[in-house]
Amino acid sequence: MSLLRAPEVATPRAIAGILAVFYLVGGTAGLLITWGSHTPGTARTVMVAMSVSALLSALVVLRWGRRWGRNAFHLPIGSASALIGTGVLLSPDAGTAVATAALVAFTVMDAVLLFNLFVAAVHTLLALSGITAALLVQSDVALPTALALDAVVVALAVATRVLVIRASDASRDPLTGLTNRRGLDEELRHLLADLPRDGVRLSAALLDLDHFKAINDTRGHEAGDEVLCRVADDWTRALPHDAVLARHGGDEFALLLPGFTGPAALELVRRICAEHPGVRMSVGVAEHQVGDSAAQLMRRADQALYAAKAAGRGRCELDGATEGSRDLARDLALAVAAGRIAVHFQPIVELRSGTVVGVEALARWTHPELGAVPPLEFIGVAEQHGLIGALGQHVLHSACAQLTALRRQSGRTLRLGVNVSGLELCDPGYPERVAAVLEETGWPAEEVVLEVTESLLEADSEVAVAALHTLRGLGIRVALDDFGTGYSSFSRLDTLPVDVLKVDSSFTATITSSVRRAQMLRSIVDLAGALGLDIVAEGIETADQADLLRSLDCTFGQGWLHGRPMPLPVLAAELAARPVPARRLAVSG
Repeated sequence: MSLLRAPEVATPRAIAGILAVFYLVGGTAGLLITWGSHTPGTARTVMVAMSVSALLSALVVLRWGRRWGRNAFHLPIGSASALIGTGVLLSPDAGTAVATAALVAFTVMDAVLLFNLFVAAVHTLLALSGITAALLVQSDVALPTALALDAVVVALAVATRVLVIRASDASRDPLTGLTNRRGLDEELRHLLADLPRDGVRLSAALLDLDHFKAINDTRGHEAGDEVLCRVADDWTRALPHDAVLARHGGDEFALLLPGFTGPAALELVRRICAEHPGVRMSVGVAEHQVGDSAAQLMRRADQALYAAKAAGRGRCELDGATEGSRDLARDLALAVAAGRIAVHFQPIVELRSGTVVGVEALARWTHPELGAVPPLEFIGVAEQHGLIGALGQHVLHSACAQLTALRRQSGRTLRLGVNVSGLELCDPGYPERVAAVLEETGWPAEEVVLEVTESLLEADSEVAVAALHTLRGLGIRVALDDFGTGYSSFSRLDTLPVDVLKVDSSFTATITSSVRRAQMLRSIVDLAGALGLDIVAEGIETADQADLLRSLDCTFGQGWLHGRPMPLPVLAAELAARPVPARRLAVSG
């Protein structure tokens, strides 16, 4: 029943304000009662001290109470009841005692506002029992009078409880029991109002369940509701007490994390996602920046969520609007425009002969002040700041131009592998730009392999898959990169627009130590052969791995054993010392 739970509208921030007001009013009332009564000297001094303590407590609760967890309020509420009971005992007459006892209504209302029904009832029972006993100690107060006061306080508590629960329902999602969008907006407004005073960080995240529609369509809406409730329960248990988790609508949740920087919030959501792999989701995270409104913060979280989906779903991405990221993005944009992004080439070999049959083009950036920037870092910045299209086109153009020059000089033609981002494939103009680069550089489309991640194709973006079909129509081949780390089923391999499977390096690393992994790789090789797909094993670092891959009939390989990424002049020297290839990569049509 709704009356049993803790009211959602009574957040620590709200109850701190209410409790501070009650302390302020109670302290003031105590001073007035003391002033208007004939309290003896010592008792008068004690009552004045308690009233002043209540006033000081109001300041403490108002200043720091909003940071407390719900359980921390047991102490101030219980202490207030004890102060009132002491005041009743020190009262010089029945009228003063009853007036002082009436202040217990404040502590009882605090309890019913903040706690669940059982805890609130315990607070109420203890407070009224103590006050009633104190009143009866006063010889002039009759039991009916004390019970009448108790009845009035209980009636106020019940009315308050009903009203606050109804108010809570207006800000609560009826299915999951979480705050709804209305309640989220209110919480965010309060948090933003507190930021200038508290000086703390604030991050927001949007969580979207991947392929939730498929659950509803195949298993029914009841199954979908169960998934939503399970996500709400799992995340509520894993989050800090001051986090705000809300159902944003449909299969989307929103999260507010006071005290968290963007990177810390990203680490938290990634950890929780890893702890609950049964429900796959995409998450976008954004950190509040000075001057951000609530709408701007959530818009940036939504942009990060879009980036996570475009990159293949099942990912957690951080919005790049931090000052350091903006500076790096500015420098990256200048480097791309000036052609200062280098392209290195890592050999792909035919495992039987060791002959180089292709290369993978990899971007490298040396910042004038920071030195070599890791590719994962600057590629992430490029995706977050809308630079990935320009970066990808530069890498493709540079790689094609360099290999064209190499072919003219040596007569050697290599198949060129180029990584493509999900954001690029989701751009309707991407196939045209690729075709333009190939025409300008004179590099044949048949010698290009675009490498996309398994999770990107699993995302089933209609625009991305359509772009791949268009590119294949030009003669370009498509490789499924990092195969073995995503969620695609083997049954989909004959329907996906791919020509090559690139087995992930984490898979290759374990084949010499795990018999099952080796057997699985044998199955993948056999299935790929039946489907007319080539296999490239990534991350080959030892001769034992290469020997085992050859015994499993894996045709092509790539890794440090066969060559690290290198500039073109070094590659040309390497090729001069190796034989001309006998078999080409991805020759199947």
